[in-house]
Amino acid sequence: MGEAPYVGHFYGRADELVVLKRWIVDDRCRLISIIGMGGIGKSSLVARLIDQELHVFRAVFWRSLLNAPPLDRFLQECLQFLIQTQQIQIPQDTEEKMRLLMTQLQKQRCLLVLDNAEAILKSGSSMAEYKDGYEGYGKFIHHIAETRHQSCLIVTSREQPKEIARLAGKETSVRSYRLGGLNVDDARAILETRGLSGDEHSWQILIERLSSNPQTLLLIASLIREGYRGLISQYLVDFSDVSPHEYPDVRTLLDEQFARLSPLEQQVFYWLAIEREAISLQDLRGDVVQSVSKVEMLTTIEALQRRSLIEQSGSGNFTLQPAIMEAITDRFNERIVQEIITDEPAFFASHALMKAQTKDYIRQSQFQLILNVIAQKLFAMLGRRKLEEKFQQRLVALRNLPEQQNNYEVGNILNLLVQTGSDLYGFDFSHLVVRQAYLQEVEMPEVNFAYANLATSVFTDTFGSILSVAFSPDGDLLAAGTASGEIRIWHAASGLPLQTIRGHINWVSSVAFSSDGRALASGSDDQTVRLWEVNSGQCLTILHGHTSEVKSVAFSPDGRALASGSDDQTVHLWEVSSGKCLAVLHGHTSTVRSAAFSPDGRTLASGSGDQTVRLWEMSSGQCLTILHGHTSEVWSVAFSPDGRMLASGSYDQTVRLWEVSSGQCLTTLQGHSHWVRLVAFSPDGRTLASGSYDQTVRLWEVSSSKCLAILHGHTSEVWSVAFSPDGRTLVSGSYDQTVRLWEVNSGKCLAILQGHSHRVSSVDFSSDGKALASGSDDQTVRLWEVSSGKCLTTLQGHSHWVRSVAFSPDGRTLASGSYDQTVRLWEVSNGQCLTILHGHTGEVRSVAFSPDGRTLVSGSYDQTVRLWEVSSGKCLTTLQGHSHWVRSVAFSPDGRTLASGSDDQTVRLWEVSSGKCLAVLQGHTSVVWSVAFGSDGRTLASGSGDQTVRWWEVSSGKCLAILHGHTSVVRSVVFSPDGKALASGSDDQTVRLWEVSSGQCLAILHGHNYDRVSSVIFSPDSRTLASCSFDGVISLWDMLTGTCLRTLRIDRPYERMNITQVQGLTEVQKATLKLLGAIEE
Repeated sequence: MGEAPYVGHFYGRADELVVLKRWIVDDRCRLISIIGMGGIGKSSLVARLIDQELHVFRAVFWRSLLNAPPLDRFLQECLQFLIQTQQIQIPQDTEEKMRLLMTQLQKQRCLLVLDNAEAILKSGSSMAEYKDGYEGYGKFIHHIAETRHQSCLIVTSREQPKEIARLAGKETSVRSYRLGGLNVDDARAILETRGLSGDEHSWQILIERLSSNPQTLLLIASLIREGYRGLISQYLVDFSDVSPHEYPDVRTLLDEQFARLSPLEQQVFYWLAIEREAISLQDLRGDVVQSVSKVEMLTTIEALQRRSLIEQSGSGNFTLQPAIMEAITDRFNERIVQEIITDEPAFFASHALMKAQTKDYIRQSQFQLILNVIAQKLFAMLGRRKLEEKFQQRLVALRNLPEQQNNYEVGNILNLLVQTGSDLYGFDFSHLVVRQAYLQEVEMPEVNFAYANLATSVFTDTFGSILSVAFSPDGDLLAAGTASGEIRIWHAASGLPLQTIRGHINWVSSVAFSSDGRALASGSDDQTVRLWEVNSGQCLTILHGHTSEVKSVAFSPDGRALASGSDDQTVHLWEVSSGKCLAVLHGHTSTVRSAAFSPDGRTLASGSGDQTVRLWEMSSGQCLTILHGHTSEVWSVAFSPDGRMLASGSYDQTVRLWEVSSGQCLTTLQGHSHWVRLVAFSPDGRTLASGSYDQTVRLWEVSSSKCLAILHGHTSEVWSVAFSPDGRTLVSGSYDQTVRLWEVNSGKCLAILQGHSHRVSSVDFSSDGKALASGSDDQTVRLWEVSSGKCLTTLQGHSHWVRSVAFSPDGRTLASGSYDQTVRLWEVSNGQCLTILHGHTGEVRSVAFSPDGRTLVSGSYDQTVRLWEVSSGKCLTTLQGHSHWVRSVAFSPDGRTLASGSDDQTVRLWEVSSGKCLAVLQGHTSVVWSVAFGSDGRTLASGSGDQTVRWWEVSSGKCLAILHGHTSVVRSVVFSPDGKALASGSDDQTVRLWEVSSGQCLAILHGHNYDRVSSVIFSPDSRTLASCSFDGVISLWDMLTGTCLRTLRIDRPYERMNITQVQGLTEVQKATLKLLGAIEE
């Protein structure tokens, strides 16, 4: 049902339940609002109503608005709950989501509950207007009321949303119920359970004056019990001169109660408001600054419970009732603002306004309801400059204290500075304790953290796209293989980076822990398998034998054997202790994408690009059976924990479940709208997870094949998923450079490990050689002045990585191709976007202008080449023929021929005028990354993942030469305009210059020392070569001497940030910060 409150003791409300039942069951109202003061019992009433009438609805979805979730998030969660078993893709647009939800409410009878709606309304507004950014809820409520459907929405609020106020009474399907207090008998029953006593007259007076508000009753009962020994008559004597309308409400009673609390009780009370959800005793002890024993904390909790200030959840954790949480949050925010204004920090030092290391959805609520509220008030009262001065003075004062306090004040200051948009350049946090500062994607040039303690603060990381993830057997560690060739290891619970393991020189497509957790295996596109010692990160051995990229590795259950699957169409079996190859399994006719051992270790499964799954007998190496059914490449296989079932994920967008003993397909799970990249069973075998290129993770119930949840959040394809050993957490890795940790039961995102990339993917010279354009992973295009190395302008507009840039022949227009599936044309003189070319259904990998500038060509991961008319933006034709991604396109010098390179390992030549394929050039044994015509148009060069450059004769399609020398993928090739030289850039971090006439290597240019070379281009006069790298550097080389003339680089987020002698960071974290610009003096 979602976030419905736990209802223990429930008193009265029989008449109210009768009315609401009639409205829902008999009158079939579409919209019902329940309005009443805080603590009156609105949520409990609806929860009890649902308990009694649940049978009339096919689905019930409850969401509390207490933490003010945006409408889009509510719609997303609601839709994924309602369409679990349907093959429907949830749209990105909010309006489209709303329309889809209305369709679902028409198809099935559902009950939706929006609880605590006052959280999204402006306080003090007579018209109950929505807070800024939440107006969409009003539109949604309006649609619910006026659209014909068979469902019902219940809204609980202290104030009536204006849409309902207008419609109630006019529309027979819209009703509003104003909830009053309990009747005398029910109110008395609550008070009697709290130990109060008195005569009939005292009872009547007390209940009348309290308006029978349940929450007020509980608070006043605590006050009478403690202050008046439970005697109502004595309490009434003290309040005999107070008129009924002046009797204390919830907030007034809270103020009275708060004043009676001990310092520790006050601290815990505030911490429960900050935490936003039920929290354990142990976590509360960790929040409090001073050392508190378990007994002290338990005593404190019991005291707060006696006063009816906190409640215990069904799980045994502690939290606040919504009305109290809102009131105490407001009180906390006001107190913090006052402490900052008066320079008297108390709770500002003892409490975090936002926790950097907490669940992601909790941090978002803390940001929105606490940090942002305080920041806005301070900004309005002081302005940015005065606030910065105040905080700078406070930092100096803190640094001059004889002993540094291990509290939250400095972290709070830093978080507020970030939130108010302050320029942090040169701020001094040296020698201070910085707790819970959230600094991901925050630019901090020349900030001084020398000798500071940065424990529990969170910084940007440097890892690239995540291709594979794995938990250690004990669940303590999380490993990920990246597209940059690194393996990253984190502490799973805290997200603390522990190791960066380097050795591979290409993608790490697969990682796996041994059963004892001591060793880690990795498979890479560099054609090797490596075994690593987990504790030290040392490479134990390198397993050679595969002749192409390694896509999968898996340990046998006993840890003695290792299986690896490769693009060379084989599975290799290795003896772990010796590194010896035990067997090579042949049979697949395409890439082996995945390999998995059965739990007993007797059977091995392999999934392949040949659309089949094979089961192999380990003792003999014989193929036991071939599973047919998928209609496209099989990317992943996984055995169930009992070994009876096998799951497979495929490019055909489905997951299949197979019976191992018979080879029969038991069921096909449909729902993903793009390729399924990986599948994984939960440890108990009841749940299956699948990650897809549609940017989602799906959780499936194995027994029923029902989709339990759709996990949204990734902004690019999901490459890998894995369950923790206890099954409570799921990890997913994506090409968007994030690792996400999910709570399996709720589907909520617990943590996001965010990588930062300053990769430059493409460069091009302008026709006059004075300007250089670059495309980057920060979604921008930059224009550089070659003579000075100055960045002239930054072109923004793309919503994903920019993978290709190209100047028009006249230098007036620039084209850029992006992973957002669009091509943009920019006016160079003013940086304006002229047009956006839509049409590709996959990432755009390459763009190029025709020699006359009238036509633009683009190559895409949708396996097509498109030709566009530059003047109109019209797509002239779509060239089809490649069977895999198109990575590179190029025009011949006369503009009549077009070349394209693809992951299908071929180069195609096309006639531009007709769109006819003239030739298919075959010979490469891996991906063709780049193609380039010679200046005379007679020859063509291609660079490939097979580490070679090939020279082709265009007229005949013959391979004239194969250039060897690079030791990794050749990503870029280009001829010099004078036709004398060819340059090639590689993942081996070098640029090679080749003599065209002889094919000899003239020079090897070193300089990109941290990552692969992604693009090379000659200046128009052939005197200069530009190369760019994933290390974020653009190098300009003198062709006569081979020396580096200049390097171009944008400032990194932590440029010159001083981390000398910092505490609280691991060596891995320090190394990461240095890569992002930090320094140690």
